[in-house]
Amino acid sequence: MSIDAAASPDRAIERVARESYGRLVAYLSVRTGDVASAEDALSEAMIRALASWPRDGVPGSPEAWLLSTARHALIDMMRRQRVALATAESASLLRRPDREPGFPDERLKLLFICAHPAIDSAIHTPLMLQTVLGLDAARIASAFLISPKTMGQRLVRAKTKIRSGGLRFEIPERRHLPQRLQAVLEAIYAAFGIAWDEAGADESGRDLAEEAVWLARMVLQLLPHEAEVYGLLALMLHCEARRAARRGANGEYIPLARQDPTRWSAALIDEAEQLLVKAAQFRRPGRFQWEAAIQSVHAERIRGRATDWHGIACFYEQLARLSRGLGARTGYAAAIAKCNGPQAGLAVLDEIEKTSERSLFTVYQPFWAVRAHLLEASGKRIEALEAYDMAIGLSRDAAVREFLHGERAKILSPAV
Repeated sequence: MSIDAAASPDRAIERVARESYGRLVAYLSVRTGDVASAEDALSEAMIRALASWPRDGVPGSPEAWLLSTARHALIDMMRRQRVALATAESASLLRRPDREPGFPDERLKLLFICAHPAIDSAIHTPLMLQTVLGLDAARIASAFLISPKTMGQRLVRAKTKIRSGGLRFEIPERRHLPQRLQAVLEAIYAAFGIAWDEAGADESGRDLAEEAVWLARMVLQLLPHEAEVYGLLALMLHCEARRAARRGANGEYIPLARQDPTRWSAALIDEAEQLLVKAAQFRRPGRFQWEAAIQSVHAERIRGRATDWHGIACFYEQLARLSRGLGARTGYAAAIAKCNGPQAGLAVLDEIEKTSERSLFTVYQPFWAVRAHLLEASGKRIEALEAYDMAIGLSRDAAVREFLHGERAKILSPAV
């Protein structure tokens, strides 16, 4: 990683933390078998950087500086605390210089380590997002529709349990990888989803999306006979293909239905389609394959074809059998509305309200955005305004909020 030596120390530290945290923790964790200690050591290195870089200047290789400092911090911790980590083998691994030039990327390995069966499966994805990709509790919480405080507490409890239980993270044998695969795919997709929601709001969103796609490619190299890996990569590539069309010339948000297909990446769409064909050959359909199939139907517009909403609705039905998540059910409501009218879509949304925890759907922005649109199409202006208010309040992206404000304004001042 290259950082301008003339950059201010604070900006340099912020950037290296954003871009390198996951790699650094992964590298240290894989070698020590202790994620919590690796995070503590890296935090200590960051603190030392805040003290020394303003005085001595930003080092030529900030990432290498932090790695070296974190290594020494870990060795000091071993000596001082005399915990199980203080073994000659671990210490020698930390002192030993990298065998290859450049910094090795250990994140894929750590993803599978974090999917350890002794860890509560509910915390697998959040643990991976924080430990491997360096996301904070607030960003992770947004993907799980809970408060940052609650997510932070869950992560702390999980790490405390791991440490107190003496669980050492060890690289699983190859024959055990398929058992941990679903958790790894869920974490990669969650990272991509967070990045997708942040697109246009923060450059780190683009970086995270690219990292998620890269990790999926690495998993595919590792496990080329797993259909769902093909499905996940196809799904993300279909979405990435539309990135340029999601924003207008002035940064305004453009929903899928109004995007110009000529701005989509034909190369990424073709690659995604090839991956779906390969996935189908295994005859093991799964969640990510169905989601990718939905995006494949949308992609037909690049060939000048109309969107087959009946096909999309059928795919959502298959998806709903595997996942009762709000995303799948809300998407099904939108598809049914396209096929059978807004009232049919609203009926699906009403069912979601009856069968879901209020604490979930009340904070799920897409639910309210779709509801607002369908209420407006049904002529229920007052209810539509209220739904738009909910969607606007839940939107973190300023461009999305502005778009929804515009849609809301059309109800108050309809075109003549």
